[in-house]
Amino acid sequence: MSTGERDTIAEPTVEASVENSNTNRKQPFPQGFLDTISTGWAERPETLPAPRAQAPYAAARRAAVSAAFPGKRLVIPAGSLKQRSNDTDYVFRAHSAFAHLTGWAADAEPDSVLVFAPTDTGHDVTLFFRERADRTTTEFYADATIGEFWIGPRPSLDGVAADLEIATAHLHELEAVEGELVLDEDETLTRFVSELRLIKDEFEIAEMRRAVEITANGFDDIVRELPSAVAHARGERVVEGVFHRRAREDGNGEGYDTIAASGPHACYLHWTRNDGTVAPGDLILVDAGVEADSLYTADITRTLPVSGTFTEVQRRVYETVREAADAAFAAARVGVRFRDVHAAAMKVIAARTAEWGLLPVTADEAIDADKGGQHRRYMVHGTSHHLGIDVHDCAQARREMYYDGVLTPGMVFTIEPGLYFQIDDLTVPAELRGIGVRIEDDILMTEDGPVNLSADIPRTADEVEAWIARLQS
Repeated sequence: MSTGERDTIAEPTVEASVENSNTNRKQPFPQGFLDTISTGWAERPETLPAPRAQAPYAAARRAAVSAAFPGKRLVIPAGSLKQRSNDTDYVFRAHSAFAHLTGWAADAEPDSVLVFAPTDTGHDVTLFFRERADRTTTEFYADATIGEFWIGPRPSLDGVAADLEIATAHLHELEAVEGELVLDEDETLTRFVSELRLIKDEFEIAEMRRAVEITANGFDDIVRELPSAVAHARGERVVEGVFHRRAREDGNGEGYDTIAASGPHACYLHWTRNDGTVAPGDLILVDAGVEADSLYTADITRTLPVSGTFTEVQRRVYETVREAADAAFAAARVGVRFRDVHAAAMKVIAARTAEWGLLPVTADEAIDADKGGQHRRYMVHGTSHHLGIDVHDCAQARREMYYDGVLTPGMVFTIEPGLYFQIDDLTVPAELRGIGVRIEDDILMTEDGPVNLSADIPRTADEVEAWIARLQS
Protein backbone atom coordinates (compact mmCIF):
# COMPACT_ATOMS: atom_id res chain seq x y z
CA MET A 1 0.00 0.00 0.00
CA SER A 2 1.21 3.55 -0.56
CA THR A 3 0.17 7.16 -0.31
CA GLY A 4 1.42 10.06 -2.36
CA GLU A 5 0.48 13.20 -4.23
CA ARG A 6 0.72 11.52 -7.63
CA ASP A 7 0.19 8.08 -9.06
CA THR A 8 3.41 6.08 -9.11
CA ILE A 9 2.34 2.92 -10.88
CA ALA A 10 2.89 1.98 -14.47
CA GLU A 11 2.71 -1.26 -16.38
CA PRO A 12 4.44 -1.73 -19.73
CA THR A 13 2.58 -3.38 -22.58
CA VAL A 14 2.76 -7.15 -22.29
CA GLU A 15 3.33 -8.83 -25.65
CA ALA A 16 4.96 -12.22 -26.00
CA SER A 17 7.47 -12.48 -28.82
CA VAL A 18 7.26 -15.48 -31.10
CA GLU A 19 10.75 -14.93 -32.53
CA ASN A 20 12.73 -14.37 -29.35
CA SER A 21 12.65 -17.42 -27.13
CA ASN A 22 14.86 -17.76 -24.08
CA THR A 23 14.32 -21.48 -23.65
CA ASN A 24 15.20 -24.40 -25.87
CA ARG A 25 11.90 -26.02 -24.94
CA LYS A 26 9.98 -23.68 -27.22
CA GLN A 27 9.72 -24.17 -30.96
CA PRO A 28 9.07 -21.42 -33.53
CA PHE A 29 5.56 -21.19 -34.92
CA PRO A 30 5.35 -22.04 -38.65
CA GLN A 31 3.86 -19.45 -40.98
CA GLY A 32 0.67 -21.40 -41.56
CA PHE A 33 -0.08 -21.29 -37.84
CA LEU A 34 0.58 -17.55 -37.68
CA ASP A 35 -1.67 -16.93 -40.69
CA THR A 36 -4.64 -18.79 -39.24
CA ILE A 37 -4.47 -18.75 -35.43
CA SER A 38 -6.33 -15.44 -35.12
CA THR A 39 -9.25 -16.42 -37.35
CA GLY A 40 -12.22 -18.75 -37.08
CA TRP A 41 -13.23 -17.91 -33.53
CA ALA A 42 -16.86 -17.41 -32.49
CA GLU A 43 -17.97 -14.10 -31.05
CA ARG A 44 -17.92 -13.84 -27.27
CA PRO A 45 -21.11 -12.03 -26.30
CA GLU A 46 -21.07 -11.03 -22.67
CA THR A 47 -23.96 -10.90 -20.26
CA LEU A 48 -23.01 -8.65 -17.39
CA PRO A 49 -23.33 -10.31 -13.98
CA ALA A 50 -25.39 -9.01 -11.08
CA PRO A 51 -23.25 -7.45 -8.33
CA ARG A 52 -21.80 -10.01 -5.94
CA ALA A 53 -22.98 -10.02 -2.33
CA GLN A 54 -19.77 -8.48 -1.05
CA ALA A 55 -19.89 -5.44 -3.35
CA PRO A 56 -21.75 -3.00 -1.04
CA TYR A 57 -19.60 -4.04 1.94
CA ALA A 58 -16.41 -3.44 -0.02
CA ALA A 59 -17.76 -0.05 -1.11
CA ALA A 60 -18.31 0.91 2.54
CA ARG A 61 -14.74 -0.11 3.37
CA ARG A 62 -13.42 2.04 0.51
CA ALA A 63 -15.46 4.96 1.79
CA ALA A 64 -13.82 4.59 5.20
CA VAL A 65 -10.37 4.60 3.62
CA SER A 66 -11.24 7.66 1.54
CA ALA A 67 -12.46 9.57 4.57
CA ALA A 68 -9.28 8.76 6.48
CA PHE A 69 -6.91 10.04 3.77
CA PRO A 70 -8.35 13.24 2.25
CA GLY A 71 -6.31 14.65 -0.61
CA LYS A 72 -4.02 11.63 -0.80
CA ARG A 73 -3.55 9.38 -3.79
CA LEU A 74 -3.73 5.81 -2.51
CA VAL A 75 -2.39 2.77 -4.32
CA ILE A 76 -3.30 -0.76 -3.19
CA PRO A 77 -1.82 -3.50 -5.41
CA ALA A 78 -3.09 -7.06 -5.64
CA GLY A 79 0.43 -8.40 -6.08
CA SER A 80 1.97 -10.52 -8.80
CA LEU A 81 2.55 -14.16 -9.51
CA LYS A 82 5.46 -15.59 -7.55
CA GLN A 83 7.86 -18.10 -9.04
CA ARG A 84 7.95 -21.55 -7.51
CA SER A 85 10.65 -22.96 -9.78
CA ASN A 86 11.83 -22.26 -13.31
CA ASP A 87 8.65 -21.43 -15.28
CA THR A 88 6.22 -22.65 -12.62
CA ASP A 89 4.41 -20.18 -10.36
CA TYR A 90 2.62 -20.55 -7.06
CA VAL A 91 -1.17 -20.29 -7.15
CA PHE A 92 -2.01 -16.59 -7.07
CA ARG A 93 -3.69 -15.07 -4.04
CA ALA A 94 -4.40 -11.35 -3.96
CA HIS A 95 -3.07 -9.21 -1.11
CA SER A 96 -5.58 -9.26 1.73
CA ALA A 97 -6.08 -5.48 1.81
CA PHE A 98 -6.76 -5.47 -1.93
CA ALA A 99 -9.30 -8.30 -1.63
CA HIS A 100 -10.96 -6.65 1.38
CA LEU A 101 -11.38 -3.30 -0.40
CA THR A 102 -12.48 -4.63 -3.79
CA GLY A 103 -14.42 -7.79 -2.95
CA TRP A 104 -12.32 -9.53 -5.60
CA ALA A 105 -11.22 -12.71 -3.90
CA ALA A 106 -10.19 -16.11 -5.27
CA ASP A 107 -10.90 -14.89 -8.82
CA ALA A 108 -8.76 -11.72 -8.65
CA GLU A 109 -6.29 -11.06 -11.45
CA PRO A 110 -2.55 -10.83 -10.79
CA ASP A 111 -0.95 -7.36 -11.12
CA SER A 112 -4.27 -5.57 -10.55
CA VAL A 113 -4.12 -2.24 -8.75
CA LEU A 114 -6.76 -0.30 -6.80
CA VAL A 115 -6.21 3.45 -7.02
CA PHE A 116 -7.86 6.21 -4.98
CA ALA A 117 -7.48 9.45 -6.94
CA PRO A 118 -8.18 12.54 -4.77
CA THR A 119 -10.99 14.92 -5.70
CA ASP A 120 -12.55 17.96 -4.06
CA THR A 121 -15.17 15.73 -2.42
CA GLY A 122 -13.18 12.58 -1.68
CA HIS A 123 -11.73 10.12 -4.16
CA ASP A 124 -12.44 8.59 -7.53
CA VAL A 125 -11.67 4.91 -7.09
CA THR A 126 -10.64 2.80 -10.07
CA LEU A 127 -9.65 -0.83 -10.34
CA PHE A 128 -6.93 -1.28 -12.95
CA PHE A 129 -6.21 -4.72 -14.33
CA ARG A 130 -4.93 -6.34 -17.49
CA GLU A 131 -7.83 -6.55 -19.91
CA ARG A 132 -7.99 -9.78 -21.89
CA ALA A 133 -6.08 -9.60 -25.13
CA ASP A 134 -7.73 -9.68 -28.51
CA ARG A 135 -7.19 -12.97 -30.32
CA THR A 136 -5.24 -11.16 -33.03
CA THR A 137 -2.39 -10.48 -30.57
CA THR A 138 0.53 -12.78 -29.82
CA GLU A 139 -0.41 -12.64 -26.12
CA PHE A 140 -3.44 -14.80 -26.83
CA TYR A 141 -1.53 -17.84 -28.03
CA ALA A 142 2.16 -17.29 -27.19
CA ASP A 143 2.19 -16.12 -23.57
CA ALA A 144 1.80 -19.15 -21.29
CA THR A 145 1.49 -16.97 -18.19
CA ILE A 146 -1.44 -14.76 -19.17
CA GLY A 147 -2.56 -15.89 -22.63
CA GLU A 148 -6.13 -17.18 -22.72
CA PHE A 149 -5.13 -20.06 -25.00
CA TRP A 150 -3.13 -21.35 -22.03
CA ILE A 151 -4.96 -20.33 -18.86
CA GLY A 152 -8.54 -19.94 -20.06
CA PRO A 153 -10.87 -16.94 -20.28
CA ARG A 154 -9.88 -13.79 -18.43
CA PRO A 155 -12.43 -11.26 -17.16
CA SER A 156 -13.43 -8.18 -19.08
CA LEU A 157 -13.43 -4.61 -17.79
CA ASP A 158 -17.21 -4.30 -18.12
CA GLY A 159 -17.82 -7.65 -16.45
CA VAL A 160 -15.68 -6.86 -13.42
CA ALA A 161 -17.18 -3.36 -13.14
CA ALA A 162 -20.66 -4.85 -12.95
CA ASP A 163 -19.62 -7.69 -10.65
CA LEU A 164 -17.82 -5.51 -8.09
CA GLU A 165 -19.72 -2.26 -8.68
CA ILE A 166 -16.49 -0.34 -9.19
CA ALA A 167 -14.97 1.66 -12.06
CA THR A 168 -12.43 -0.34 -14.05
CA ALA A 169 -9.69 0.54 -16.52
CA HIS A 170 -6.93 -1.22 -18.39
CA LEU A 171 -3.66 -1.54 -16.52
CA HIS A 172 -1.88 0.19 -19.39
CA GLU A 173 -3.72 3.41 -18.61
CA LEU A 174 -1.73 4.00 -15.44
CA GLU A 175 0.85 6.71 -15.86
CA ALA A 176 4.34 5.38 -16.69
CA VAL A 177 7.20 6.43 -14.44
CA GLU A 178 10.49 5.50 -16.12
CA GLY A 179 8.84 2.31 -17.27
CA GLU A 180 8.91 0.90 -13.75
CA LEU A 181 6.27 -0.21 -11.25
CA VAL A 182 7.09 2.02 -8.29
CA LEU A 183 5.47 1.78 -4.88
CA ASP A 184 6.28 3.94 -1.86
CA GLU A 185 5.33 2.00 1.24
CA ASP A 186 3.28 3.98 3.75
CA GLU A 187 2.94 2.62 7.26
CA THR A 188 -0.07 4.80 8.04
CA LEU A 189 -2.14 3.32 5.22
CA THR A 190 -0.92 -0.21 5.95
CA ARG A 191 -1.93 0.17 9.58
CA PHE A 192 -5.32 1.68 8.75
CA VAL A 193 -6.41 -1.05 6.34
CA SER A 194 -5.27 -3.67 8.86
CA GLU A 195 -7.20 -2.08 11.72
CA LEU A 196 -10.22 -1.72 9.43
CA ARG A 197 -10.53 -5.51 9.59
CA LEU A 198 -10.64 -5.71 13.39
CA ILE A 199 -14.44 -5.45 13.32
CA LYS A 200 -16.11 -7.79 10.84
CA ASP A 201 -19.25 -6.79 8.96
CA GLU A 202 -22.23 -9.07 8.32
CA PHE A 203 -20.78 -10.45 5.10
CA GLU A 204 -17.48 -11.30 6.75
CA ILE A 205 -19.15 -13.02 9.70
CA ALA A 206 -21.26 -15.12 7.34
CA GLU A 207 -18.13 -16.13 5.44
CA MET A 208 -16.37 -17.04 8.66
CA ARG A 209 -19.29 -19.29 9.57
CA ARG A 210 -19.09 -20.87 6.12
CA ALA A 211 -15.34 -21.49 6.44
CA VAL A 212 -15.83 -23.10 9.86
CA GLU A 213 -18.65 -25.29 8.54
CA ILE A 214 -16.48 -26.67 5.73
CA THR A 215 -13.58 -27.14 8.14
CA ALA A 216 -15.81 -29.14 10.47
CA ASN A 217 -16.67 -31.44 7.58
CA GLY A 218 -12.96 -31.78 6.87
CA PHE A 219 -12.32 -32.90 10.44
CA ASP A 220 -15.08 -35.49 10.08
CA ASP A 221 -13.27 -36.74 6.97
CA ILE A 222 -10.02 -37.01 8.93
CA VAL A 223 -11.63 -39.05 11.70
CA ARG A 224 -13.11 -41.47 9.17
CA GLU A 225 -9.76 -41.93 7.45
CA LEU A 226 -7.60 -42.39 10.54
CA PRO A 227 -7.35 -46.16 9.90
CA SER A 228 -5.98 -45.40 6.41
CA ALA A 229 -3.46 -43.03 7.95
CA VAL A 230 -2.32 -45.70 10.40
CA ALA A 231 -1.80 -48.15 7.53
CA HIS A 232 0.39 -45.76 5.51
CA ALA A 233 4.11 -45.21 6.06
CA ARG A 234 3.52 -41.46 5.92
CA GLY A 235 0.16 -41.35 7.63
CA GLU A 236 0.45 -37.64 8.43
CA ARG A 237 0.37 -37.02 4.67
CA VAL A 238 -2.83 -39.05 4.45
CA VAL A 239 -4.45 -36.78 7.04
CA GLU A 240 -3.21 -33.69 5.22
CA GLY A 241 -4.47 -35.00 1.90
CA VAL A 242 -7.90 -35.90 3.22
CA PHE A 243 -8.38 -32.37 4.52
CA HIS A 244 -6.99 -30.85 1.32
CA ARG A 245 -9.62 -32.63 -0.75
CA ARG A 246 -12.44 -31.17 1.35
CA ALA A 247 -10.86 -27.70 1.26
CA ARG A 248 -10.56 -27.72 -2.52
CA GLU A 249 -13.94 -29.31 -3.20
CA ASP A 250 -15.97 -26.99 -0.99
CA GLY A 251 -13.72 -23.93 -0.66
CA ASN A 252 -10.78 -22.21 -2.27
CA GLY A 253 -8.25 -24.33 -0.40
CA GLU A 254 -6.50 -24.20 2.94
CA GLY A 255 -6.00 -20.87 4.67
CA TYR A 256 -2.52 -21.99 5.77
CA ASP A 257 -0.35 -25.09 5.68
CA THR A 258 -2.07 -27.92 7.53
CA ILE A 259 -0.37 -29.24 10.65
CA ALA A 260 -0.87 -33.00 10.91
CA ALA A 261 1.41 -33.83 13.81
CA SER A 262 1.30 -37.31 15.30
CA GLY A 263 3.09 -38.54 18.39
CA PRO A 264 6.11 -36.41 19.39
CA HIS A 265 5.61 -34.22 16.30
CA ALA A 266 2.61 -32.67 18.07
CA CYS A 267 5.09 -30.89 20.34
CA TYR A 268 6.51 -28.90 17.40
CA LEU A 269 4.21 -25.91 17.10
CA HIS A 270 4.50 -25.42 13.34
CA TRP A 271 5.07 -28.99 12.17
CA THR A 272 4.04 -28.89 8.50
CA ARG A 273 6.44 -31.49 7.10
CA ASN A 274 3.73 -34.06 7.78
CA ASP A 275 5.89 -37.02 6.79
CA GLY A 276 5.57 -39.16 9.90
CA THR A 277 3.64 -42.26 10.81
CA VAL A 278 0.33 -42.22 12.65
CA ALA A 279 0.73 -44.89 15.28
CA PRO A 280 -1.93 -46.55 17.46
CA GLY A 281 -1.69 -45.34 21.03
CA ASP A 282 -0.41 -41.89 20.04
CA LEU A 283 -2.24 -38.60 19.78
CA ILE A 284 -2.44 -36.69 16.51
CA LEU A 285 -2.75 -32.91 16.61
CA VAL A 286 -4.44 -31.48 13.52
CA ASP A 287 -4.42 -27.71 13.01
CA ALA A 288 -6.29 -26.91 9.80
CA GLY A 289 -8.61 -24.35 8.29
CA VAL A 290 -10.54 -24.06 5.05
CA GLU A 291 -10.30 -20.81 3.14
CA ALA A 292 -13.62 -20.01 1.48
CA ASP A 293 -13.76 -18.62 -2.06
CA SER A 294 -14.08 -15.19 -0.44
CA LEU A 295 -10.62 -15.81 1.15
CA TYR A 296 -11.97 -15.83 4.72
CA THR A 297 -10.45 -18.71 6.63
CA ALA A 298 -11.16 -20.86 9.64
CA ASP A 299 -8.37 -21.90 12.02
CA ILE A 300 -9.24 -24.91 14.15
CA THR A 301 -7.22 -27.49 16.09
CA ARG A 302 -8.32 -30.80 17.49
CA THR A 303 -6.13 -33.44 19.14
CA LEU A 304 -7.31 -37.00 18.52
CA PRO A 305 -6.37 -40.34 20.09
CA VAL A 306 -5.36 -42.46 17.13
CA SER A 307 -6.73 -45.65 18.71
CA GLY A 308 -10.02 -43.97 19.56
CA THR A 309 -9.54 -43.61 23.32
CA PHE A 310 -7.23 -41.54 25.48
CA THR A 311 -4.86 -43.12 27.96
CA GLU A 312 -5.13 -41.84 31.52
CA VAL A 313 -2.12 -39.55 31.08
CA GLN A 314 -3.26 -38.27 27.67
CA ARG A 315 -6.72 -37.54 29.05
CA ARG A 316 -5.26 -35.62 32.00
CA VAL A 317 -3.23 -33.38 29.68
CA TYR A 318 -6.10 -33.00 27.23
CA GLU A 319 -8.66 -32.01 29.84
CA THR A 320 -6.22 -29.50 31.34
CA VAL A 321 -5.91 -27.82 27.95
CA ARG A 322 -9.70 -27.80 27.62
CA GLU A 323 -9.97 -26.28 31.10
CA ALA A 324 -7.62 -23.49 29.98
CA ALA A 325 -9.66 -22.95 26.81
CA ASP A 326 -12.89 -22.77 28.79
CA ALA A 327 -11.32 -20.26 31.20
CA ALA A 328 -10.25 -18.08 28.28
CA PHE A 329 -13.73 -18.27 26.78
CA ALA A 330 -15.29 -17.27 30.11
CA ALA A 331 -12.95 -14.28 30.31
CA ALA A 332 -13.90 -13.01 26.85
CA ARG A 333 -16.45 -10.25 27.35
CA VAL A 334 -17.12 -6.93 25.65
CA GLY A 335 -14.79 -4.32 27.11
CA VAL A 336 -12.22 -6.83 28.39
CA ARG A 337 -8.68 -6.38 27.12
CA PHE A 338 -7.68 -8.83 24.43
CA ARG A 339 -4.62 -9.95 26.37
CA ASP A 340 -6.71 -10.82 29.42
CA VAL A 341 -8.08 -13.79 27.47
CA HIS A 342 -4.54 -15.14 27.27
CA ALA A 343 -3.95 -14.43 30.96
CA ALA A 344 -6.99 -16.51 31.93
CA ALA A 345 -5.72 -19.51 29.99
CA MET A 346 -2.19 -19.17 31.35
CA LYS A 347 -3.44 -19.08 34.91
CA VAL A 348 -4.81 -22.59 34.42
CA ILE A 349 -1.64 -23.81 32.69
CA ALA A 350 0.51 -22.47 35.51
CA ALA A 351 -1.73 -23.99 38.19
CA ARG A 352 -1.76 -27.46 36.67
CA THR A 353 1.92 -27.66 35.76
CA ALA A 354 2.77 -26.49 39.29
CA GLU A 355 0.37 -29.09 40.74
CA TRP A 356 2.15 -31.79 38.72
CA GLY A 357 5.51 -30.73 40.16
CA LEU A 358 6.92 -29.45 36.87
CA LEU A 359 7.74 -25.91 38.00
CA PRO A 360 10.59 -24.73 40.24
CA VAL A 361 8.25 -22.07 41.64
CA THR A 362 4.62 -21.76 42.71
CA ALA A 363 1.85 -21.08 40.24
CA ASP A 364 1.48 -17.51 41.54
CA GLU A 365 5.19 -16.89 41.10
CA ALA A 366 5.05 -18.35 37.60
CA ILE A 367 2.41 -15.90 36.42
CA ASP A 368 4.30 -12.88 37.79
CA ALA A 369 4.63 -10.52 34.83
CA ASP A 370 8.28 -9.64 35.53
CA LYS A 371 9.93 -12.65 37.16
CA GLY A 372 7.64 -15.51 36.17
CA GLY A 373 6.97 -17.43 32.98
CA GLN A 374 8.40 -20.80 33.99
CA HIS A 375 5.21 -22.51 32.81
CA ARG A 376 5.65 -20.99 29.35
CA ARG A 377 8.23 -23.71 28.64
CA TYR A 378 5.23 -25.96 28.00
CA MET A 379 3.12 -23.38 26.13
CA VAL A 380 5.31 -20.78 24.50
CA HIS A 381 2.70 -19.36 22.10
CA GLY A 382 -0.15 -16.93 22.72
CA THR A 383 -3.71 -18.03 23.34
CA SER A 384 -5.47 -15.85 20.78
CA HIS A 385 -5.09 -13.99 17.51
CA HIS A 386 -7.53 -12.17 15.26
CA LEU A 387 -8.92 -14.19 12.38
CA GLY A 388 -10.52 -13.30 9.06
CA ILE A 389 -9.24 -12.80 5.53
CA ASP A 390 -5.81 -13.69 6.95
CA VAL A 391 -5.31 -16.53 9.39
CA HIS A 392 -3.39 -14.04 11.56
CA ASP A 393 -5.59 -11.12 10.63
CA CYS A 394 -4.97 -7.45 11.36
CA ALA A 395 -1.28 -8.16 12.00
CA GLN A 396 -0.20 -4.57 11.22
CA ALA A 397 -2.62 -3.03 13.72
CA ARG A 398 -1.16 -0.96 16.53
CA ARG A 399 -0.48 -2.75 19.80
CA GLU A 400 -3.01 -0.55 21.58
CA MET A 401 -5.65 -1.68 19.07
CA TYR A 402 -4.67 -5.36 19.11
CA TYR A 403 -2.92 -6.92 22.10
CA ASP A 404 -3.83 -4.09 24.44
CA GLY A 405 -7.17 -3.38 22.73
CA VAL A 406 -10.58 -4.20 24.15
CA LEU A 407 -12.95 -6.84 22.87
CA THR A 408 -15.68 -5.33 20.71
CA PRO A 409 -18.74 -6.86 19.02
CA GLY A 410 -17.80 -8.04 15.53
CA MET A 411 -14.31 -9.23 16.42
CA VAL A 412 -13.40 -12.78 15.41
CA PHE A 413 -10.44 -14.43 17.12
CA THR A 414 -9.08 -17.79 18.18
CA ILE A 415 -8.78 -19.37 21.60
CA GLU A 416 -6.04 -22.02 21.41
CA PRO A 417 -4.17 -23.02 24.55
CA GLY A 418 -1.94 -26.07 24.51
CA LEU A 419 0.56 -28.17 26.42
CA TYR A 420 3.65 -29.58 24.74
CA PHE A 421 6.05 -31.96 26.46
CA GLN A 422 8.82 -32.59 23.99
CA ILE A 423 10.27 -36.07 23.68
CA ASP A 424 13.66 -35.05 25.08
CA ASP A 425 12.47 -32.70 27.85
CA LEU A 426 14.05 -33.98 31.06
CA THR A 427 12.06 -31.54 33.20
CA VAL A 428 8.95 -33.71 32.88
CA PRO A 429 8.27 -37.35 33.83
CA ALA A 430 8.84 -39.94 31.12
CA GLU A 431 5.11 -40.63 30.90
CA LEU A 432 4.50 -37.05 29.64
CA ARG A 433 7.32 -36.87 27.11
CA GLY A 434 6.12 -36.82 23.52
CA ILE A 435 2.58 -35.68 24.37
CA GLY A 436 1.37 -32.53 22.64
CA VAL A 437 -2.19 -31.22 22.89
CA ARG A 438 -3.87 -28.12 21.50
CA ILE A 439 -7.56 -27.25 21.30
CA GLU A 440 -8.41 -24.27 19.10
CA ASP A 441 -11.77 -22.69 18.41
CA ASP A 442 -12.92 -19.67 16.41
CA ILE A 443 -14.79 -17.10 18.49
CA LEU A 444 -17.18 -14.33 17.46
CA MET A 445 -17.63 -11.52 19.97
CA THR A 446 -21.21 -10.26 20.27
CA GLU A 447 -22.99 -7.81 22.57
CA ASP A 448 -24.22 -10.80 24.56
CA GLY A 449 -20.80 -12.37 24.88
CA PRO A 450 -18.58 -14.76 22.93
CA VAL A 451 -19.98 -17.28 20.46
CA ASN A 452 -17.90 -20.36 19.66
CA LEU A 453 -18.33 -20.76 15.90
CA SER A 454 -16.66 -24.18 16.01
CA ALA A 455 -18.51 -25.53 19.04
CA ASP A 456 -20.12 -28.30 16.97
CA ILE A 457 -16.73 -29.96 16.53
CA PRO A 458 -16.35 -32.23 19.59
CA ARG A 459 -14.16 -30.71 22.30
CA THR A 460 -14.25 -32.71 25.54
CA ALA A 461 -12.33 -35.97 25.85
CA ASP A 462 -15.57 -37.93 26.14
CA GLU A 463 -17.05 -36.17 23.09
CA VAL A 464 -13.92 -36.84 21.03
CA GLU A 465 -13.96 -40.54 21.85
CA ALA A 466 -17.66 -40.79 20.98
CA TRP A 467 -17.03 -38.86 17.73
CA ILE A 468 -14.34 -41.29 16.63
CA ALA A 469 -16.46 -44.31 17.55
CA ARG A 470 -19.48 -42.96 15.66
CA LEU A 471 -17.65 -42.07 12.43
CA GLN A 472 -15.56 -45.24 12.33
CA SER A 473 -18.38 -47.66 13.10
